[in-house]
Amino acid sequence: MDNWIDLFVIGAYLVGTTIFGCSFFFRKQSGDGANTFMTGGGKLPTWAIALSVFATHVSSISFLALPEGAYDKNWWGWVNSLTVPVATLIAALWFVPFYRRSTSVSAYTFLEKRFGTWARVYASACFLVVQSARSGIILLLLAILVNQLLGFSHESIILVTGVATLVYSMMGGFAAVVWTDAIQSLILIGGTVVCVVSLLVYTPDLSANVQAAWHAGKMSLGSMDVTDWGSNTFWVLFLYGICINLQNFGVDQCYTQRYVAARDEKAAARSIWMSACLYVPVTLLFTMIGTLLWMYGHATGAVPEGIKAAEVFPWFIMHKLPTGISGLLVAAIIAAAMSTVAATLNSGSTVLLEDYWKRFNPKAAGERSNMVFLRAMTVLLALVSIGIALAVVWIWGKDNKTVLGMWYAMQGVLSGGMLGLFLIGAFSRRTRQSHALVATASGMLLLVWVTFGQRLLPLPWPLHVNLSIVFATLSIVTVGFLLGTIRHCSR
Repeated sequence: MDNWIDLFVIGAYLVGTTIFGCSFFFRKQSGDGANTFMTGGGKLPTWAIALSVFATHVSSISFLALPEGAYDKNWWGWVNSLTVPVATLIAALWFVPFYRRSTSVSAYTFLEKRFGTWARVYASACFLVVQSARSGIILLLLAILVNQLLGFSHESIILVTGVATLVYSMMGGFAAVVWTDAIQSLILIGGTVVCVVSLLVYTPDLSANVQAAWHAGKMSLGSMDVTDWGSNTFWVLFLYGICINLQNFGVDQCYTQRYVAARDEKAAARSIWMSACLYVPVTLLFTMIGTLLWMYGHATGAVPEGIKAAEVFPWFIMHKLPTGISGLLVAAIIAAAMSTVAATLNSGSTVLLEDYWKRFNPKAAGERSNMVFLRAMTVLLALVSIGIALAVVWIWGKDNKTVLGMWYAMQGVLSGGMLGLFLIGAFSRRTRQSHALVATASGMLLLVWVTFGQRLLPLPWPLHVNLSIVFATLSIVTVGFLLGTIRHCSR
């Protein structure tokens, strides 16, 4: 891509978004400065928060990895999206009211009240690790695309995008994140629709190729075998999706912070329903792009041999789309990356302030020091995410696994079963601190076993790594509930 029009579109988007986000630093804001930095002062409209939740959920992992997965295999990646309405319903009925009643911005204060300081530190640390890893993967996927289109090195792309996101997140705070998310969401949706339409137009003999894709299993949701738990079957992915989306909507600070930031409880519930109504069809479009790319390659033979599945979509954007449209799509993918990374930086700095700085250093926590701390932690988290992305660039170059599969495995393992800890805290009143500690340890052991057990001692019933979060959650809930019940009955 060397057309100046495309380069201008991409550059204008990147510079414009950064300037717009930074402009919130100069706007008059009333009330507690630190609270406004973390929640926007509770004055943000419902539709903007809804688009922000959508942008947080969707990222370049979705925009690039879902087409990659569909091109390489089938629609297995979209199974996760089918569980979003279930998680949204539970969140609207229970999680939103729960967090609206909370006196803390942090999602993890509740765990300290139930089980002590260790539980709060454990869950918040899991959140920080998962989100930093996610940001790294997001920046990697963006680098893969822009490297093919513009020829810049992966490292320089990661640095430029990461620093631009850092600057407006640090200066503008939560309001900047939400409003830039809203704009980025609209660009993302527009770019997705344009790409689908373009592929439909460019693929010859569409009906015949749809039949070919169907017979090749490209539109399958995966194997429905209920006895195979060692492969990425539909049921493995469905259970994974239930757990990971309940974790997202229930204990992920990126989401719960938006519940608190909404004007009232009804507005918070409406915002997550609106985001779900966008997320499911838009991720279906992402998946369709992968299938349409396969159909295009099958019909024309134009896709170069030996190209990685992750590189097919960037190749199509670079070589087949008209001038201006290519720039729009790249801007949409950059938008997907920046919106999610920005949410991680703001939520992560909030967690570090509430769960660490204020908790362990209360005398030093004043208004001025809180703001300095929030901005310093935003910088630190951005540097960590950039560092992870740079490290994963090397791993990706050595491994032919799809990025989506790599991320699903990482997310389940790194989450550490914190959903299970939250569930026993909320629903098992008989479970005490010592019970929760034992339950969490059991969940972690089971998580490690599902992930690495087959390498140590091969068994005839292997479990897929995506089930690690499922079994860790079930173990924590079961052990915690049983220990609490046994104690109660023995009294």
